Amino acid sequence: QVQLVESGGGSVQSGGSLRLSCAASGFAFEKFDMSWYRQAPGGSERKFVGYISKSGESTYADFVKGRFSISRDNVKNMVYLQMNRLNSEDTAAYFCKTRWGFSDVWGQGTQVTVSS
Repeated sequence: QVQLVESGGGSVQSGGSLRLSCAASGFAFEKFDMSWYRQAPGGSERKFVGYISKSGESTYADFVKGRFSISRDNVKNMVYLQMNRLNSEDTAAYFCKTRWGFSDVWGQGTQVTVSS
């Protein structure tokens, strides 16, 4: 069973940092690209945050460039989202995602709340 489980969310003050984790299981993690998305409170869509390829190359949305970074550990089957210089606009539920065949597989999400 393909499964993604996020953790590491919480409350932080503006300017602070958090590291989110996504534990993958049920598939050959090292062969799959991974993405992070977020959904703001009351928002109807999940916005792309960043992506890391199976070879470790990453790309980011403009609104997080220079502040967020994604890494992965193919031994532990983990992908991480390091978030620095957080601000109130970063308040959202964060999700990791992978592509499985013709479908997207999502985790349950982890909430990040940034207070000013």
